[in-house]
Amino acid sequence: MNSLVTPIKRETLVVIGNGMVGHHCVEQLIAHGALAHYQIHVFGEEHQRAYDRVHLSEYFGGRDAESLALCEADFYAVSGVHLHLGMQVQEIDRERKEIVTTQGRIPYDCLVLATGSYPFVPPIPGAEGNSRLVYRTLSDLDSIRAAARTARRGVVVGGGLLGLEAANALKSLGLEAHVVEFAPRLMPVQLDADGGEALRQRIEALGVGVHLSRATQEIVPGDEYAYRMNFQDGEFLETDLIVFSAGIRPQDALGRSAGLDIAPRGGVVVDNTCRTSDPCIFAIGECASWNGSIFGLVAPGYTMARNVALQLAGKPYEPFTGADMSTKLKLLGVDVGSIGDAHAATPGAKSYRFIDEATSSYRRLVVSPDGKRVIGAVLVGDNSYYDTLLQYAQNGIKLPQDPSSLILPLSDGAPILGADALPDTATICSCHNVNKGAICCQVDQGCTDLGELKAATKAGTGCGGCSALLKQVFEHELSARGVAVDKSLCEHFAHTRQELYGIVRVEGIQTFEELLAKHGRGHVGCDICKPAVGSILASCWNQPITDPLLIPLQDTNDTFMANMQKNGTYSIVPRIAGGEITPDKLIALGEVAKKYDLYTKITGGQRIDLFGAQLHQLPDIWGELIEAGFETGHAYGKSLRTVKSCVGSTWCRYGVQDSVGMALYLENRYKGLRSPHKIKFAVSGCTRECAEAQSKDVGVIATDKGWNLYVAGNGGMRPRHAELFATDLDDETLVRYIDRFLMFYVRTADKLQRTSVWRESLEGGLHYLKDVIINDSLGLAAELESQMQLVVDRYECEWANALNDPEKLKRFRTFVNDGRGDPDIHFVKERGQRRPATHSELHLIPVTEEAL
Repeated sequence: MNSLVTPIKRETLVVIGNGMVGHHCVEQLIAHGALAHYQIHVFGEEHQRAYDRVHLSEYFGGRDAESLALCEADFYAVSGVHLHLGMQVQEIDRERKEIVTTQGRIPYDCLVLATGSYPFVPPIPGAEGNSRLVYRTLSDLDSIRAAARTARRGVVVGGGLLGLEAANALKSLGLEAHVVEFAPRLMPVQLDADGGEALRQRIEALGVGVHLSRATQEIVPGDEYAYRMNFQDGEFLETDLIVFSAGIRPQDALGRSAGLDIAPRGGVVVDNTCRTSDPCIFAIGECASWNGSIFGLVAPGYTMARNVALQLAGKPYEPFTGADMSTKLKLLGVDVGSIGDAHAATPGAKSYRFIDEATSSYRRLVVSPDGKRVIGAVLVGDNSYYDTLLQYAQNGIKLPQDPSSLILPLSDGAPILGADALPDTATICSCHNVNKGAICCQVDQGCTDLGELKAATKAGTGCGGCSALLKQVFEHELSARGVAVDKSLCEHFAHTRQELYGIVRVEGIQTFEELLAKHGRGHVGCDICKPAVGSILASCWNQPITDPLLIPLQDTNDTFMANMQKNGTYSIVPRIAGGEITPDKLIALGEVAKKYDLYTKITGGQRIDLFGAQLHQLPDIWGELIEAGFETGHAYGKSLRTVKSCVGSTWCRYGVQDSVGMALYLENRYKGLRSPHKIKFAVSGCTRECAEAQSKDVGVIATDKGWNLYVAGNGGMRPRHAELFATDLDDETLVRYIDRFLMFYVRTADKLQRTSVWRESLEGGLHYLKDVIINDSLGLAAELESQMQLVVDRYECEWANALNDPEKLKRFRTFVNDGRGDPDIHFVKERGQRRPATHSELHLIPVTEEAL
């Protein structure tokens, strides 16, 4: 007997919009089995499939449209979803339940509006044609790139999140960049007045002009540049191109023309189910207005998308009741964080503030009227506090006795809320609504890989702001279950630093991009892997860190080849090998210090430190120092700092060897070596130990038969006495052992690990280390020596390299449009030299006409 089964007829679901939110909705529909009930059609106006708009600025950094795409090219086809790209939906015919496209009509049973938003361009006379650019899509970025080819200066109208991203894009294209903001501060929605001021100072220090409280009245032809922007106050600014990023407006035209309810301030009105006034039509993301609010972040849009997908799939769902707008950002390299009630709008709310004017850092903690809960926070300059404060705010965790301790500087870094203190309901990833309980569930099911966890939960794949906390919670849960924790460098590299070093060395990899493409994940890396890989590349190949391909990997000190000080100035430490210096060089140092009014001090490593130089002065100062015979001292790098010495047998009646000569040789040999952490040497001419060699990473003490070698000591916060490694060595053997020791350390240590900590972590201890270095138990001796020789042979002074390249010198400007220094940096005289003014002294400093 034959049984005929009538196939279930699927209804038609149309999704209008293929942005991040629309794509996420489709992903959720597929994941929850909605394809069993619906035939899905997706329409997108752009010709590219859904791409990552959160990291849009990376398009100027080398990423292409394909690398930004949120799915593989065949994702929709393989899943059975019909994708229509480059096709505009012109109308929604609600009576006939059809959409009208440029290629005809398509019926629907259910419809999801995910049309997003469009950039608002103020109605300014002259804001049209070539001067009118916006920052929203890949096509917009192509237009900006094309306009930048013939431009010198670019202006962004709007100092919000996207405006600062656009300014960063202009800067990356080599333009002099400015931001014009109508409000009296940057990011007025997220930041309070003090936070906005701290951000302004940091943005200006990076060479971006900031113009606040400016209303553009008209745009007319310019004299020196293509356009002139005339402001309401009578001032003006000329530029070659203008990018408008003055906010967004909901893309609600389809809903409006279809007769759907529209909110007074725009946006298709939706209820807690994200349904519009037509029960067959949903709206999600920035085109939707819930309770009068438009949500301009990706996380709320994803929450709405999940809500709708679960309903359409016939699954239980949580009503949409608004969204947390907390956000953690890095704008032009500056950390910015905003949590909850950042403006303390709650009646009776109390605030704690930490302001560091010297570094333009700011933190504000907002607590409830009863002082028991965190309800908001603002961070500028250091987001390491963000994860802890967010968890306090989201989970109502009881405040410490002194709430201000949550934002005050600590000697060992920002406060960390232990993963064990978080409840299972604590939200770890707000973009994809993943809580701690979901992570624990994956671990209980056998997940031991962070990448697998992200694939299973989607945590950390949205804006990426939760990555550090996600890793912390995941590793804690693995350890709690007795599982060995993955020691991957970060989410982009499933390798330790030691493994990456081996890969770079063996495969001859020369760039971060090549390493990431061959052995990493993702497209851009992060603040963990970039400097670590930069150090590895320098250790292996010793290419100048001033190379344009290497500069993005460096921190602030290495970028400007000087140590940034607390008041925003820089210190300069020329190399004085072994502490030996000629009278002419001493005079030259004195003349430079006097000319630029620099504070001078003898360092503990027998060098002379020059403090108080502003960014724009660094090339001039170094030009004079190099002409006098000096070279960079690498005081800014994780590298060899100094080789301290006594006068040895040349002068001292107790000296038995030429300690100065050996110190000079060692410092000049290893001065180009980049390493996991800083390295310090000392050479003493006898056992009286005047150079304090036994507190150094490498210590050498003379004997009547040669040299004793000590290793793995250091001072600082965790002092450790160096250990005697070998005795009575001749010059050649001493250098050979140091070569091997240093390269073995560089090869096997973890990132930012001092030789003392590395030595303590070695299984087998000092005996094992001696066996490797002296007895060549691993057969690496010749290879280690050869690797060191390559570093020695390729050495060049980084400052001399930079001074010979006009392009590299462009980084050294306080203000891109003015050669002056920073007027907010002030000094006072003390003991015949100037030092930074304290907050209490600032009011005593006279205001000069130049300052005005």
